[in-house]
Amino acid sequence: MVKPRIYAERCLRDEAEAVLALIPQLDDVFDKVVELIYKTKGHVVISGVGKSGNVGAKIAATLSSTGTPALFLNPLDALHGDLGMITPDDVLLFISNSGNTDEILRLIAAVEERNVPIVAMTGNVQSLIAKYSDYHISVKVDHEACPLNLAPTSSTTAAIAMGDALACALMEIRGFKANDFAMFHPGGSLGRKLLLKVKDVMYTENLPIITPELKLSEAIMTISGGKLGLGVVMEGDKIVGIITDGDIRRAVQGAQTKFINVTVGEAMTKTPKTISPEAKLTQIQTMFNQHKIHSLLVVDDNDKLVGIVDYFAIMN
Repeated sequence: MVKPRIYAERCLRDEAEAVLALIPQLDDVFDKVVELIYKTKGHVVISGVGKSGNVGAKIAATLSSTGTPALFLNPLDALHGDLGMITPDDVLLFISNSGNTDEILRLIAAVEERNVPIVAMTGNVQSLIAKYSDYHISVKVDHEACPLNLAPTSSTTAAIAMGDALACALMEIRGFKANDFAMFHPGGSLGRKLLLKVKDVMYTENLPIITPELKLSEAIMTISGGKLGLGVVMEGDKIVGIITDGDIRRAVQGAQTKFINVTVGEAMTKTPKTISPEAKLTQIQTMFNQHKIHSLLVVDDNDKLVGIVDYFAIMN
């Protein structure tokens, strides 16, 4: 028996090739469509039947979450009253692999007098939908990944990819930033990281404070009690260093039997990384990756210690 992953690999290769084959099909029409959508004052109203409808709903969701107001309109519902949601300020995007879907053709006829721009995304440039649209974006594929060349597979993947291409191009033109994205995703972990600040997640109680003169053997107790894997080394209210579990291990290896006499000041890192309590969680992640550390000291405008933030703050 042939292992199923052989068939899976063939499918994935076919779909990947279908997506790459879209690149030569891009032309100035794509540029015009992006400009049209960018300048529209209304919504991008997307419609399709069956699998194309599923693709359309996904594209509408992607556009909406990346700064381009969009909605999906079921063509059957549209023909039975929902055409009222279309305004003169909208742009219509009709998706059909064959380009001859009857429901979409009837929808085109129904909106023809409204002077609403129509964009078609089909796999057939000679189709009726392409002909009666103002703009046509080709998503033609040579064959479906389906072994029978029947089930929509490569074609739906290509259409979704082209929708993503539209969304990405619009994001670039709009100058859409991470904070903008967070505004549309406030409930998820991504929105949390983009909107919450260091002060919202930092530790402020029972901070492991030690002095530079303290012996390492004594400092270990304070560091363990802090449960953060570090100690903040201070002289009065001034931060003079930081000592971590790693610093202690290295000191033990270097001093060996003389470890008992090593002081915190001898083993500490004298230039600890700090961050403002007003910084966003994304900035923490950047600093962790850049400096290969897992904790930051949080200091106010006067460089006074106000808390500690660690890697787990951005993992929750």
